[in-house]
Amino acid sequence: MCGITGWADWTRDLSRQGPVVTAMTRTQALRGPDDEGTWLSRHAALGHRRLAVIDIEGGRQPMLRNGHDGDPVVITFSGEIYNFHELRAELRSAGWSFSTRSDTEVLLTAYLQWGADLVTRLNGMYAFAIWDEGARQLLLVRDRLGIKPLYYARLGDGIIFGSEPKALLAHPEMEAEVDLEGLAELTAVPRARTPGHAVYRGMRELRPGCLLVADASGCRESRYWQVEARPHTEDFRATTARVRSLLTDVVRRQIVADVPVGTLLSGGIDSSAITALAAREFAGELTSYSVSVPAPAAPGSDLWRPSPDEPYARLVAERLGLDHSVVQVGTDSLVAGLDRGLRARDLPGWGDLDVSMYHLFRGVREDCTVALSGESADEMFGGYTWQVDDRYVRHTSFPWMYARRQPQSLLREEVRRAIRPADYEADRYREALAEVPHLDGEDRAARRQREVFHLGLTRWLGALLDRKDRMSMAVGLEVRVPFADHRLAEYLFNVPAGMKADGGTEKALLRRACADLLPEEIVNRPKSAYPASRDPGYVETLKNLVVDMIGEPGAPLFDLMDRERVRRAVTSELDSLPGPITARTSAIGLSYLLELNRWLTRVRVVA
Repeated sequence: MCGITGWADWTRDLSRQGPVVTAMTRTQALRGPDDEGTWLSRHAALGHRRLAVIDIEGGRQPMLRNGHDGDPVVITFSGEIYNFHELRAELRSAGWSFSTRSDTEVLLTAYLQWGADLVTRLNGMYAFAIWDEGARQLLLVRDRLGIKPLYYARLGDGIIFGSEPKALLAHPEMEAEVDLEGLAELTAVPRARTPGHAVYRGMRELRPGCLLVADASGCRESRYWQVEARPHTEDFRATTARVRSLLTDVVRRQIVADVPVGTLLSGGIDSSAITALAAREFAGELTSYSVSVPAPAAPGSDLWRPSPDEPYARLVAERLGLDHSVVQVGTDSLVAGLDRGLRARDLPGWGDLDVSMYHLFRGVREDCTVALSGESADEMFGGYTWQVDDRYVRHTSFPWMYARRQPQSLLREEVRRAIRPADYEADRYREALAEVPHLDGEDRAARRQREVFHLGLTRWLGALLDRKDRMSMAVGLEVRVPFADHRLAEYLFNVPAGMKADGGTEKALLRRACADLLPEEIVNRPKSAYPASRDPGYVETLKNLVVDMIGEPGAPLFDLMDRERVRRAVTSELDSLPGPITARTSAIGLSYLLELNRWLTRVRVVA
């Protein structure tokens, strides 16, 4: 998985900038606890922190090979290439030889064979940088769905990059600043963040499915992948068979590792399907894991989670003959970890949803280095209310934001006038719709369903993948996401929504595709969301912390937020307190205020 960073400049000598690149690299030590490496030349410096998963001894980075002209070509790479065995065979047939068993060497050699066109051949989750010494050119690449992060910033005549913002902010010439547009991203569209926008001033996130070429003439970002609109001609039975075949191949590829592998198992159809497919393919022991957080006082009172996970997860584990472990996360741990997400994300996050996931991953990491997740199934198969409920689907903005207050509602009036949140949201929504490919002759309903899928893929999914990456990397755990395979996205983009919900059953297509693998209780279990704490004691603790903050004259939050609006929201309107996600949970809104305040002590707001 790893953490990557680097610096290229065509007018400066970087050969003596080792301390700077080392400092940038070490900010990502948690992403790569097994090894550290740097490489320097006159115009480029690369850094790498390694989490060893494939070829423990031979996969050290940065890795180099000599190009056709004898000059070195160097790579720093985070992620996994799941089809590297096939690529290695193809490259061998073209005359290349290999000295390691690593996918890194295959990736580097693929660049020497095909140049930047190598991206069209990759199956995996990846973010990588290749410096071509002969061409004096830097190539940055990010995977198709954005499973692995990659940030960059122009710096004078050069460019710096890294897996996380903290790597860039460690450069002495990069300031931790946020402007009005960054504040709009945090307060107007926190659950529909604009792809490529990094919030920090001067920083960008390379968009999913994009590459960037940088040389002495400048930087050029381009898209190499997007879903395409095609007619879907297969019936439900054939579509089900195709989904099963794809999932089987995806999981078979993603269990390959030279370290212990486990699965995240909540007992829902998504994680249970992945676990069952992995259990069929896995030759050795397989352990499954779930997380438990404090439940509401009244059983069944949480509409977001109508049933607890543990009985269903254990049912699946028993059926498959797996060891199952439940990571218990108490209220004290949630309160003590309030800064956990902020440190991992470099931005205000999702409170206990971040902290509980961190603790889950820490528990998994005690036994495994790799875990498979059921994340992304809802986006692919239509598992959310906003994908099927007409009130949401017909909403004139991002469908999941229907009837939801955003943090911008708490802004001071002068800040609101400067940000213009309604206009900002409308502009971002228009941009998102303009990206959606359509078929000629589609009726309005089919056209809208295609838009909803695409919005979810490009404006909703990224936040979930980002959380998964940051919390897993904070403990040195590699989490793989089979449902985010690009072939599955390409296929399901064109499957009608009615077929995905055949017979009115949410995610019927996925349920039918895996019905023979799982107990009937799992196949028919209604969706139950990732656990958020509903413990009244936890909510009361957060509320008291926010009330104390309201009483602090110098709290930086109130340079942005209206103090009286926040006071009223916390004391009288707590149930409708806005937050960074669309779930109705006051704890998330409270923790967001606390995290935003703490983050603002570390950055400078510039108009």
